[in-house]
Amino acid sequence: MKMLLLGAGNMVSCDRIVCIVSPDTAPVKRLVQDAKEEGRVIDVSGGKKTKSVIITDSDHVILSKIVPQKLRDAIANDTDVEEDEDE
Repeated sequence: MKMLLLGAGNMVSCDRIVCIVSPDTAPVKRLVQDAKEEGRVIDVSGGKKTKSVIITDSDHVILSKIVPQKLRDAIANDTDVEEDEDE
């Protein structure tokens, strides 16, 4: 089972990820808000700005401080995400 590092020691199983999206669109903002109301949000951003939203097959919504491109590259290249100091 491959795990995707999300920063600060947090990880998620790649097999459970349905999609990784930017948090900037209105539909994604509504999805996050609905998930918060239902208690399905896992915030691993460490108090930083949310830069990606990860949807899992269990309908959990994970908020990450790492941009979707870096997460995608880490999955595609089977590598760890390199965190920037400002992230």
